[in-house]
Amino acid sequence: MTDIYRAISDPIRRRILQMVAHQECTQSEIVKQFPISQPAIKKHLSILLEEQLLLEKRQGKYCCYRLNTPVFRHNYLQLQQELGLILENKLADLKHYLEEDT
Repeated sequence: MTDIYRAISDPIRRRILQMVAHQECTQSEIVKQFPISQPAIKKHLSILLEEQLLLEKRQGKYCCYRLNTPVFRHNYLQLQQELGLILENKLADLKHYLEEDT
């Protein structure tokens, strides 16, 4: 199961996801967009692959990455639902607190 929190907890990984959501990118194209080393980018790509949010395609000596849209969509909806429940609980607690005071 994908750990969406692990995947999106880092701003670099979020930006990589944004890049590959619009078009397939090679590793070198991704590296060019960041002020960090190629091995550091590779580590971020590895995490996104482990969490199944990226698909990897080898073309000769190049690797191309794209968003695994069905997995991302499923996890995004699950994340939205979890955050909605947290917000509902917090709002219910606030309502209860405010009603007690009056």
